[in-house]
Amino acid sequence: MAQQSKYWSCTKFADWLRGTPKISAGTSDEWHDWEENARKKHPIRYWIAEEGIDHIQDFITFPLRTLHSIKYYINNRWITRTHALTSHARDIRPGTWTDLGNRFLPCLFNELVDFVEIELAWWHIAWDGEERKKYQAPFWASGWWRFRTWRCAEAGIANLKWSMSLTVGEDWGVKEGEKGFGEPTHQAKNAKEIYELYTWWKEVYPNRPDPHDASGWTGYCQEERELNGGRLFGGKTTPALKKKSNQAIKLLRKIEAQYEKEDTDMLVRLIKVRNSLWT
Repeated sequence: MAQQSKYWSCTKFADWLRGTPKISAGTSDEWHDWEENARKKHPIRYWIAEEGIDHIQDFITFPLRTLHSIKYYINNRWITRTHALTSHARDIRPGTWTDLGNRFLPCLFNELVDFVEIELAWWHIAWDGEERKKYQAPFWASGWWRFRTWRCAEAGIANLKWSMSLTVGEDWGVKEGEKGFGEPTHQAKNAKEIYELYTWWKEVYPNRPDPHDASGWTGYCQEERELNGGRLFGGKTTPALKKKSNQAIKLLRKIEAQYEKEDTDMLVRLIKVRNSLWT
């Protein structure tokens, strides 16, 4: 069943009915203290506002929530495919065999790209009409008709940069001059990590020099073919070419090992930040 988009127990009417205004944000301890105080102050009114209203809302909105559930099932099953990890055709061409170990990197980072360019892009414009206009979001990008097909890298990056700017302040219960005031929040730190991983995959990874070209192996092979009429191995060679071959192979292995380590390091970083990949 789809979740409610707005909970009646979080309205100003519920605050009046409860007799204790609900806090807008807080730590788990602060929420626990609020609940305990609100329940002790007006136990019956607290139950009506926190549970009674929820039962009424569930009953009244049942037909609409059922439609929402059907829509989200269709979306999750055939459009977003939230049950699967997928790769882009530019990274793994459909119909080609790819070993499992070689699927991890493109599948996970392609999903990260979708998270930034679809999920965070939606988050950035969902409750802001001006941002929707700025990024020319179509009607199916947010609201009831949303089907998670709108993609906007600019909006997703803007959301990350906004999150990266968040700092600890008085709304976190920390006053100016106290330890931690003005420092990046946990959300800001995670957003920075996500941004760096996204940028690495989009800009650094696809532009890394080909190891065969960078090591000189491609150049060696070309010279070998020219010397042997197009044949690469088993023909004539020279001491200079033999030396060039050994140097190229040594450097090729070094570059490939560096790339392998970089890929592994980035995968580990992505796994560590996985609990922040939600909207």
